[in-house]
Order: sequence, then structure tokens, then C-alpha cells
Amino acid sequence: MTRLAPESRRSLLAFSAVTTLFFAWGFITSNNDPLVVTLRAAFSLNYTEALLTQIVSFLANGLLSLPAAWLCSRIGSIDTILGSLAVMIVGCLAVMLSTDTNSFLPILAALFVLAAGFTGLQVAANPLAAELGPPHRRHFRLNFAQAFNSLGVVLGVHFGSLVMLGGFPRQAGGMPNRATILSSVDRAYVIMAALLMSLLLLFAMLRKRLSSAAPDQLRPAPAGMFEALRSRWAVFGAVAIGLYVGAEVSIGSIMINFLNQPQVLGLPFEVAGGYLANFYWGGALCGRIVGTVLLTRMRADRLLGTCGVVAAALCVTVLTGHGPVAGYAALAIGFFNSIMFPTIFTITLERSGVSQSATSGLLCVAIFGGALLPLAVGALADRFGLSAAFAVPLVGYAFIALFAAAAREGRAGPAVLLPAQGSPIP
Repeated sequence: MTRLAPESRRSLLAFSAVTTLFFAWGFITSNNDPLVVTLRAAFSLNYTEALLTQIVSFLANGLLSLPAAWLCSRIGSIDTILGSLAVMIVGCLAVMLSTDTNSFLPILAALFVLAAGFTGLQVAANPLAAELGPPHRRHFRLNFAQAFNSLGVVLGVHFGSLVMLGGFPRQAGGMPNRATILSSVDRAYVIMAALLMSLLLLFAMLRKRLSSAAPDQLRPAPAGMFEALRSRWAVFGAVAIGLYVGAEVSIGSIMINFLNQPQVLGLPFEVAGGYLANFYWGGALCGRIVGTVLLTRMRADRLLGTCGVVAAALCVTVLTGHGPVAGYAALAIGFFNSIMFPTIFTITLERSGVSQSATSGLLCVAIFGGALLPLAVGALADRFGLSAAFAVPLVGYAFIALFAAAAREGRAGPAVLLPAQGSPIP
């Protein structure tokens, strides 16, 4: 058997460690979906108010991604990851403390702290995973790492549904009291804090070996905080990322209530949570595995465009259908969401023409723009029903298909920076 060169072994070790981060943040952030249902029941919130649980995560991305990218350019990816894990642990503990206040707003503040750590982790880990190996395999590596993120999401939604929704009655009425509901939130977040602590210890022990494996462009090298705004491709990719994340999170956030409706599938909340985990997020996991293989055989822009068109068509099916057809069409969107984030991310990194950390920071800032989608979804759901709310992600998927078409047309040309008078996207 051929032995790997020392440099290849270091890269493989570093990439293996980084994939554990993708799993962990998928596991933890996916608990927002059952948390939306839990807090809505605990505080008698409408859909728009309950979706603030998701919006604080978007807000953290909007406010902190560029500062995180600036910090990452100065201390390097590995130290940024260590600091981000520590902040996430503090966030989990803050959620547990905030439930004792018997108020919704302190819980939102604690979730913001957790999301702040996640923002720094995402800014550092995505380009690191993409760059740990040969340049022509970037799309493959990031999609492979994101498959572990999807695995974390599937297990995380199961975990959250079991721990936070397991005590809910299987029929309407007779809900447990607020204290009982919030105690289930405490149990979930203490377990997540323990998971993050184990990761922090692992990365602290491997710090020197991981730092030596980091590509040169991801080691400390001061860059301007707003450098990526000079690149048309960075801006274009940022809009696509924001719309994708907004669409994916919006659908996941309303899925349990959508499937609970008698005119769709009429599932109890806990069972609907299992469907969300197995079919929507599980579909994303399967799609990333399939997509990772397909990316070794076809162009990334073509695969991205196909997924965007099919996801848009499934949204139309939900809008115009009813019963099991609408329910399973909504769940199937997860499969076609699968390769969107990592593929948009790597296409943008390839074409931006500016530093990796600056581009990653802008792409993570763009996630905040996706916060408009859950707001719009919540407003439409409150006024016209949950089925009508799928019109919002439909628009997002249509734009992603447009981004893929532009990437296909410009694949042979180099990325360009914005000149004083402006220029077309290549």
C-alpha cells in the first residue's frame, strides 16, 4: 500500500478534525427547529414571533461575520475555531440560565451568543475544509465535509424532537406547563455544551499539528475587513448564499407545524419532527453523499443549476397541491438543498479574486440577508397559511438557478475586481 507523504498526512488529519466541526454545528443549530415549536408553546407565540428564534442566528451572521473574518486573517483559522467553540459553550450555558427568567427575550439573547460562536466557526472552517488538499477537489471536499454537517442535522433534529418535544401530547390540548417545557430545553442544551467542550479539548490538543497543516492563504495575513466588496463575484455569491440559507431554514422551521396540519399529513408534533429529521434533513444528507460523487463527474455549476430548478418546482407543487402530495414534496426539497451551500461557496471562492478570509466573511454576512425570508414566511403563514409561505423559498431557488447559469457562462474566465467604472461579471 502506498504511504502518504507527510504533508498529505497532515492535511488528511486536519480535514478529518474539521469535519467533526461540521457535524457539531449541524447537530446544535438544527435544534432551533424543535426549539421554535417548544418556545411557541411555552410563550403562546405566533409564527412570526416564534421565528425570531431563527432570526437571532441570522443577526449574528450579519453583525459579526466581517469582524470574524478580520480576526481570522490576524490569528489564523485554528485559533479562530478554538475561540468560537468557547463562545458556543458560553451560549449553551446562557440558554440554560435564561430559561429561569420565565421570559422569551433573555432566551433570544442567549441564542445570539451561541450564534456568535457559530458565526466565527463557520467563517474559519468553510474555507479551511475547501483548501486542505489539491485545488481541483475543492468542491468535492467542502461537499464531503457538509455531508457530516447534514448527518449532525439529522441526529440533532431527532435529539431535539425527543428531548424537547417528547413530553408534548400526541393530540391537541392538554399541553404541559411552561416550567415543564423549559426544563426540556435545559436538558438539551447541557448535553450540547458537553459536546462542544469535548471538541474544544480535542482541538486544543491538536492545535500545533492543525496549524502546520493550514494552507498559507489561511494563516495569519492581515486583510481589509471590506475587501470582498470589491469583487462582483463575491457579492453575487453572497446574495445566492443568503437566499439559499433563508429558504432552507424557513422550510425547516415551519415543517413540523406544516406536517401537523390535518389537510397535509396530520402528524403529531413528535412524529412530524421525526419526518423533518429523516426526510428533509436526511434527504440533505443523502443528497450531499450523492452530490459529492457526482461532482467528480460533472461540473459544479451544472449540478447546482439542476438542483435549483427542481427545488423551485417542488415549491410550486406545495403551493398548488394538498394532502400527502404537498407534504412529501415539501420534504423532498431537502434532497435538492444538499449541495447548494458548499457549491455556491466554492464557486464564489474560486471567482472572487480576493482573500479567502474576506470572501468567507462576506458570504457569512450574507446569511443575515436570508433573515428576511423567515420573516416573510412567518408573515405569509400567519395571513394565508403555511402552504402559501412556500412562495418565498421559491423565489430564492429561482435566483440560485440564475447564479448557476452565470457561473457556467463565466467558468473559463478569471475572477475580476470592481474597477472604478464597474464591469460585467465574467
